Amino acid sequence: MSVFTHLVAELGRLLEPVLAESATAAAIVLFTVLVRLALHPLSRAAFRGATPVAGCLPLLLQLPVFFLMYQAFTSGNELLSHRLFAAPLGSRWTDALGEGGLFGAQGLVFLALFGAIAVVAAWSAVRGRRSAAAAAAAAAAAPKKPAKPVKKGGAGAGAAAAGLPELSAEQQEAMRKLGGVLPLLSFGTLITAAVVPLAAGLYLLTTTAWSVAERVWLEHRKARVAARAATDRPADGAVRSSL
Repeated sequence: MSVFTHLVAELGRLLEPVLAESATAAAIVLFTVLVRLALHPLSRAAFRGATPVAGCLPLLLQLPVFFLMYQAFTSGNELLSHRLFAAPLGSRWTDALGEGGLFGAQGLVFLALFGAIAVVAAWSAVRGRRSAAAAAAAAAAAPKKPAKPVKKGGAGAGAAAAGLPELSAEQQEAMRKLGGVLPLLSFGTLITAAVVPLAAGLYLLTTTAWSVAERVWLEHRKARVAARAATDRPADGAVRSSL
């Protein structure tokens, strides 16, 4: 943990000439961005569905970082004296309420943090519902492909897996309901941010915002590649027909 504390402290010193007493808070945000950049290849693999493990690794690898962040701002060290505006980075929302109430100097810092997390969670929920609705519509519109009987363990097992029958109406409805509920889980970050130190709340805000923005960027890239492939395909056919 001393290495982590030293790294955040050094980043804070580099930013101190510009951000003064809020430099350590900015250092936490910068540190979180560096962690997510390191995990970006795994996130891309999870988005492509390369392996089931790839989807879990980015989350699992962040847990030790969050634990270190939590410990660094709950145990006595040099970081506890740093602040984000009026609120100490080691304080919790209950501490802010005890100091000046909901709209006190520290309380306003936490309200701003909660507001930013709520905006990110709402953005994630809206996009999640749209993605779920689009997936359900695509499944409903897909033509039925009767699966061919294949001997168990035969060579055509892969083709049978690729030609799975269309989802039933009940399965599509279940997917629609699940797609409406799962995005709401992102609002659980608000509860966590209310009980952990302010520094850990900053980490949660940054990593959640990164996850949503990263997903949007990956979906945009996927759509561009699909559009380019759809545009290039007729041109390839025209070239072949002219040969």
